[in-house]
Amino acid sequence: MRPSGTSRPEPRAVAAAARVILIHGNGGCTAADFWLPYVERELTALGLAVVNQTFPDNLHARARVWLPHLESLGTDEHTILIGHSSGAVAAMRYAEHHRLLGSILVGVSHTDLGDSGEAASGYFREKWQWPRIRDNQQWIAIYNSTDDPHIPIAEPRFVAARLGCRYFEFTDRGHFTAGEFPEVVHFLRRELRL
Repeated sequence: MRPSGTSRPEPRAVAAAARVILIHGNGGCTAADFWLPYVERELTALGLAVVNQTFPDNLHARARVWLPHLESLGTDEHTILIGHSSGAVAAMRYAEHHRLLGSILVGVSHTDLGDSGEAASGYFREKWQWPRIRDNQQWIAIYNSTDDPHIPIAEPRFVAARLGCRYFEFTDRGHFTAGEFPEVVHFLRRELRL
């Protein structure tokens, strides 16, 4: 997924510069929900700088609020975005116009699913720029589950096919609302060689 002709930096240098931003979902979710504190704690223990904060407008997660907020957090080419649900959608939209190190998309969709609240968020008005999302970062991983009550499995499968990224599908994780998510931690440990 890197532009051709570029070499990959030394893993230790990447890990030392890497910064992780966790992005929760909408509906009033916060930085204290589900697996976000667990991932923050585990990645911090690995020596990574982690930002886990409740985003403004956490009820609606509107693009016009969240995308500038990501910018205000100092997101750059050393940043890894880990987004859940609406946070995953925000991460994709952000990557259309900004360089990142990588992103992990959990419970991701590419349509508003016929939901008026999702439609009003502003993420689904424009066509997706799949090549830009892919080319603006070194890697992307998607985690979804076939028993997700909110996101039909066709949604993440479509996104994974368009992005040509790593795709992890479960059958028993729902919308990933458990208190731990070791797979994300293990993925980053492998990717960053920690």
